[in-house]
Amino acid sequence: MPELANDLLGTINHKLDAQSPSGIRAFDQEVSKVPGIIKLTLGEPDMNTPEHVKQAAIKSIQENDSHYAPQAGKPELLEAISKFLKDTRGVEYNPDNEIVVTVGATEALVAALFSLLNTGDKVIIPTPVFSLYFPLVAMTGATAVQVDTSADGFVLTPERLEEVIEREGKGVKAVLLNYPSNPTGREYPKDVLEGLAKVITKHHLYAVADEIYSDLVYGVEHYSLATMIPERTLFISGLSKSHAMTGYRLGYIAGPAQIMSSIRKMHAYLVTTVTDNVQAAATEALTNGREDPVAFRKIYEHRRDLVVDGLRKLGFEMSTPQGAFYIFAKIPDRFGKDDVAFAKRLAKEAKVGVTPGSAFGAGGEGYVRLSYASSDEDLQECLKRIGEFVKNLD
Repeated sequence: MPELANDLLGTINHKLDAQSPSGIRAFDQEVSKVPGIIKLTLGEPDMNTPEHVKQAAIKSIQENDSHYAPQAGKPELLEAISKFLKDTRGVEYNPDNEIVVTVGATEALVAALFSLLNTGDKVIIPTPVFSLYFPLVAMTGATAVQVDTSADGFVLTPERLEEVIEREGKGVKAVLLNYPSNPTGREYPKDVLEGLAKVITKHHLYAVADEIYSDLVYGVEHYSLATMIPERTLFISGLSKSHAMTGYRLGYIAGPAQIMSSIRKMHAYLVTTVTDNVQAAATEALTNGREDPVAFRKIYEHRRDLVVDGLRKLGFEMSTPQGAFYIFAKIPDRFGKDDVAFAKRLAKEAKVGVTPGSAFGAGGEGYVRLSYASSDEDLQECLKRIGEFVKNLD
């Protein structure tokens, strides 16, 4: 097996070299080695992709749909996304120049941030939040300004945003919001979003709205910044969570044509185009599968209630998630605030895998994230194991 030449060592991209691997994935890999462990670490739906969506992908393959698609996406899928967003967000995006189909929401984020940011720019990111954002911003040469929202119920308030913008001074270019949130499951109420929209407009900023979990909300209505300030918003979503299509890697981004022209260019440099049969499946999901997430929501809501009730009985504190499929639970004070040590012991001694809250940035310390996108049987067994673990610690 070849080894890199000595004179080439240390010569890779230093921006990339400075970034640590994903804390979520790294911890998952570490605890995966524990025999008999039940993992609640990753945001992976345990549902199957709806049958009619799978059949659309199969039909695409059988009909030899195997040539390069248009770089921004197949016309029928762009039309389906445009109609979906008009119906659900009240914003009319032109499928010809205001939407790009991407390889998951991750590529949409990469294309957006690398199109938007220059060295020295700043992006305000309320935390705890999906940790991928931080290295992506850093690799553009910009700075991620983490705003700890733990004292405000894990929501960035307009007042706090104003305060951070004033403190940071020049260079703030965008606000990146993820809601419903990974890891907290928190939604943003309409009045808070309206207040944020006013502050964003006042300071001439972009809004990057990652709404990948917006079809999985419980007992509340989802509102979007794209509805309120479409002229400033880059809207990102996909089908991974709503239709249990994580492996299909289908996302999309929509926004004003002037910025989308740059994003289209960046997307073309990154991947050229998205796989044909995946786009066929996505077209079917958005055209005839809008009700598919409804059944998923009922199952997830039941599981959420099961785990929240069980953890509270064991002394954990948490807000009841309003969306997504995560619980962000505060470790009982008597066990200290070292969430990494707690999660490692829980994995080794109780054989339950959870993600340390510190992996999600400022404000995550002393918490753990559990995904309830797992079977009732596994969740009940995990609660039993956690209960025995906590009892032994006491």
